Formats: sequence, C-alpha cells, structure tokens
Amino acid sequence: MINSNVLVLNKSFLPIHITTVRRAFCLLYAGIAKAVDSQYKTFDYESWRQLSIEKNDETIGLVDRVIKVPRVILLLTYDRIPKHHVRFSRYNIFLRDKNTCQYCGRKFPRHELNIDHVIPRSQGGTSTWENVVCSCHECNRKKGGKTPEQAKMKLIAPPRKPAWTPPLHISLKEFMHKEWAPFLDFMVNVSYWNTELLPE
Repeated sequence: MINSNVLVLNKSFLPIHITTVRRAFCLLYAGIAKAVDSQYKTFDYESWRQLSIEKNDETIGLVDRVIKVPRVILLLTYDRIPKHHVRFSRYNIFLRDKNTCQYCGRKFPRHELNIDHVIPRSQGGTSTWENVVCSCHECNRKKGGKTPEQAKMKLIAPPRKPAWTPPLHISLKEFMHKEWAPFLDFMVNVSYWNTELLPE
C-alpha cells in the first residue's frame, strides 16, 4: 500500500506526475502539498489525519491510529506543466485534426472518422505524424488505396507533428484509482485512444 500510486496535481489542478503513497505523505507532512478528496476539497496533513475512516477507505497504520490513503494530492506552489513526448496515438491524431475530415473539412464525432494514410501503406507510406490524417468514412472510401493526387482529392493542410505536449502520460497499468477520474481528460476508451501507434 505504501508504494501504491498517487496522482499529483499542480496548483491549477492539472495532473503532472504519479508518485507513491509514501512520498505523498512526506509532501503532506512537510506542507508542500494538500490531499484532495472526491469533492475537490483540500486538506493539510493535520486535517487529513483527523478525517473519519469509512468502511471502504484504503488506510495505513500509524503509531497511534490509522489514516486514510490520499489518492490525489495538490502541490501548493508548482504551477508548471512538465514537457512530455507527444504520443502517436488515435486520441492525439484526432485532437490535432480537431475531429475534422482533412479532405472535406467537415467535423464529425470520433466514431464517424477513420485514420487515413496520405501515402497508402501499399505504396510505401508509413504510420507517422506526417502521413496520417482524420478522414470521414465517405472520403476514406473515395480515396481508397490512392494518394490524394491520384484520387483527385486535396488535403486541407499537410499533416505535422503537434507542437503541444500532453500534461501527463499515464499507462493503463497505472490507471486504477477512481479518485483520479475527474482530473484525467481521456476517461472514455482509454486503451483505444491512447495506445501508441507504431510506425510501419
């Protein structure tokens, strides 16, 4: 339990890191962080220690009592967002293209979009930022296994690797505590949307 995961937020409540319960308690005790409950209330170490324990709460034992395990902590002075590698994933491709077909320019719900290889794999195209775009089903069928030029279709803009970076990379193994849900922006289809796509 002492080495299990705790989500760390910056002072703007953005997820920036994952630490251990042991480290989280050190930060709480030192006054560097506060614990955050499911109602977004924050607690310093002393007020967290005084919380009553509910039946299903995770706890650890202290010398004189048990204390509830915080699953989310808030850093009181840290306001930056660490830079991370932008994952080449469906989620980030759709985010980059704003859920917009890059051929007809119309915006669609994600389930009505495909990922299209600008230069088809059958013609040596690779799965990279610069060769994949969102396309609607109709444009995808029209283009088929051709390049845009061969299909007489035009891209809205050439695809590029995004300049932004996600605030936090969380693997599925780490995604395990319900208390994290309000602070993470990819709750639906986490596996599908955030699995890194491999270049081919």
